[in-house]
Amino acid sequence: VQLVESGGGLVQSGGSLRLSCAASGSGMNIISTAWYRQAPGKERELVATISSGFSTNYADSVKGRFTISRDNAKNTVYLQMNSLKPEDTAVYYCNAENRVYTIEGFSDLQIWGQGTLVTVSS
Repeated sequence: VQLVESGGGLVQSGGSLRLSCAASGSGMNIISTAWYRQAPGKERELVATISSGFSTNYADSVKGRFTISRDNAKNTVYLQMNSLKPEDTAVYYCNAENRVYTIEGFSDLQIWGQGTLVTVSS
């Protein structure tokens, strides 16, 4: 299974962007998908998650501004980002937990995309 992010770019403060994370490949059984971000000189942080049952969670810093959603028909997860601030500038990564069943049970494998850069100018 592979993840490909798109939608990053340069936007002014207060603007909006929509990121996409498209999954492809054989053996796809994604349990949950998340968006992380990593700003220069900082650790990677969790931004939002969405489960296969469509339940969502958000970091406090983005609540009310970002919305995570999924389109199962397209195997794609989106992150709608509104009211962007300069502190949202980061590389945004898509992460998925893909469940693989084995004779012993199952394993949830972590899969990462390559990242997409979001730059918010003041």
